[in-house]
Amino acid sequence: MPKFLEELENCKLCEWQCGVDRLSGELGVCKMGVPQVASCQLHPAPPQSYTIFTAGCNFKCLNCQNCFIAHYPDIETPIRGYVDPKELAIESIAAIKSSIGKLIGADRIFFSGGEPTIHLPYIEKIVEEARKIDPETKVNFDTNGFLTMDSLRRVLRFTTSITFDIKAYNDDVHRALTGAPSEPVLSNAEYIARYARDKLWEYRILVIPGIIDVDEIKAICEFIASIDPSLPICFLAFRPNFVLDQHMGATWKLMNKAVEIARKVGLTNVNWAGGTNIPGYELKDYDKLKTKISGYYKHEWALKAAVYAFKVGCRTHPRNCGSCNIKLSCPVKKYVPERVT
Repeated sequence: MPKFLEELENCKLCEWQCGVDRLSGELGVCKMGVPQVASCQLHPAPPQSYTIFTAGCNFKCLNCQNCFIAHYPDIETPIRGYVDPKELAIESIAAIKSSIGKLIGADRIFFSGGEPTIHLPYIEKIVEEARKIDPETKVNFDTNGFLTMDSLRRVLRFTTSITFDIKAYNDDVHRALTGAPSEPVLSNAEYIARYARDKLWEYRILVIPGIIDVDEIKAICEFIASIDPSLPICFLAFRPNFVLDQHMGATWKLMNKAVEIARKVGLTNVNWAGGTNIPGYELKDYDKLKTKISGYYKHEWALKAAVYAFKVGCRTHPRNCGSCNIKLSCPVKKYVPERVT
């Protein structure tokens, strides 16, 4: 095994700090061993790039739009597997400099997933090899924000830009939606804003009707505005996916409302993106199911998300994947959506 992966023998890259030996087959929350590449492609969405999607994730988000990648190997899907960092670096630089790469304006390697933090030593090696070829190689790191402070500082050392998801502000809402606490994410979001503002491409907030809706959007926006009202925000329109595969998509009206809320609390650099008005429906048995877990959640919109998790088999509430005694056989992670939009 390459020396640069030795850190995975006691993995503490993210805030779960599982301490497992991934190289010998021990599994933490992400259930990943050796770093795996799901796929790679030139991608026209800003920042335009050659995007490397890594497999696996340390969150179990009910809304995951890349669930077949994030929940590999529980959800079977073909992936590329382990690719030598030098080979991937050569491939990435060649793609960016290709005629198609130039046509779309690709100017950097973009690490996404899943969650790339869980493969940090591997990513650092790819970047090192890429900059041997072209010292000016730009890099974007797309993250859910659940990094340790040490991992975040490492990321900031090699990145040109960071796209940073803020799933929720209130802890019970964040747990219900992702299975993880919100505090590390919010702390890291603030750290970047205060000490690496030049590297922040944008905070991304997924708008989910009835869950990440008016009240939660306001809480997130007030948090960001308290740091710096000029920080860049992009609201993304939820599309029905994964455990929320039958839930309604974000409406055009709600997306505009999100921007309005952001501006009312003082944010000045706000936009939204994504397709809207995808139909869906509320859980028919919601009232019956919520009585079983209602005591664990402070906010009604947190409970709404948690009921979806409970319905597919999650029994640890409030959700906390790090301490769950069935985290290695998680029914949420194994869920196969009936609809992907």
